[in-house]
Amino acid sequence: MLPRFVGRLGVADAVTIANAALGFVAVVVAAVDIDLAARLILLAAVADGLDGILARRYGGTDAGPYLDSLADVASFAVAPAVLSFTVVTTGLEIGFDAITAELLVVTGICALFVAMAVTRLGMYTAYDVAGSHTEGVQTTLAATVLGAAILAGETQPELVLAVTAAFCYLMVSRIEYPDLLARDAAIMGVVHVLAILVPTLAGRTFPYALLTLGLAYMTLSPWFYWGETERSSETDVDVHGNA
Repeated sequence: MLPRFVGRLGVADAVTIANAALGFVAVVVAAVDIDLAARLILLAAVADGLDGILARRYGGTDAGPYLDSLADVASFAVAPAVLSFTVVTTGLEIGFDAITAELLVVTGICALFVAMAVTRLGMYTAYDVAGSHTEGVQTTLAATVLGAAILAGETQPELVLAVTAAFCYLMVSRIEYPDLLARDAAIMGVVHVLAILVPTLAGRTFPYALLTLGLAYMTLSPWFYWGETERSSETDVDVHGNA
């Protein structure tokens, strides 16, 4: 007897499910190789963009939006929280032989990151999925910024913890972020892939470039993003990690 998903799920759904698996693998390897874990999270973000392209090309399924949010919980909520937790506890030399105030603070902030990411994903699926804007920093963007920062060598524990804490609010804020135009998503996608494939090339140029692009979009796009007319006329825009 064939599994019940045969004939019900499409190629886009398969990529979405692979996204979730990448998030799990990133969690597993985080304690062994933090750079590899960061690259896997960035790869999951590529899959998150690719499944949207495939859904528009070959058609989506009724299960697609639900699978997308569930996969994002693994890859862009739990995995980056574990990444941050590992970097901070290692950098501050926080042990696990006893429950200390430092351990509780770090655990609490990373747990809050997961909670707010899950909240943001649920709100996005319910209210924002059909619009050209979304409220709050996308979970994919938060995970990308954290992953790119680690690949760029920005692993100061206090900085990573502060950024993680900031995302706890930013993901559920009322700040409106516009969908990326297709050309801008393509540019960011190329840099994104190069950051995964050759993270150490030329002094970690591509992770730094990805980090810069992510921060620029996060801080400037709600007020200064161009192409409002073009965006409103595009009916088939590739969204880069909008959830």
